[in-house]
Amino acid sequence: MYEFLIILIILICLLLIAVVMVQNSKGGGLASDFSSSNQIIGVQRTGDFLEKATWYLTIALIVVTLGSNFFIERDDAGVQKESAIQEQMDNAGAPPVEGLGGEPGAE
Repeated sequence: MYEFLIILIILICLLLIAVVMVQNSKGGGLASDFSSSNQIIGVQRTGDFLEKATWYLTIALIVVTLGSNFFIERDDAGVQKESAIQEQMDNAGAPPVEGLGGEPGAE
């Protein structure tokens, strides 16, 4: 479930980037190219749609991001488990460095 939420967060971010890139509050963005063709068809509220889409995507991103906290794996005491990468780093130890006091008599 946590992986699904991460994918959903990435998808919402990409959609939010696309919506923000299309709109421009000063009228010079990509939305201005679509507005002339949309007025011919009868749709004159492209800017309103893009603004609402920005707000809805932002709210969805905040809700899903905060909600994903409930799906993080925890142990019985309620403490977050260490990630597999962190466990590997802890178990690996530091590699021996030559000339800085490695094994005695190895020089």
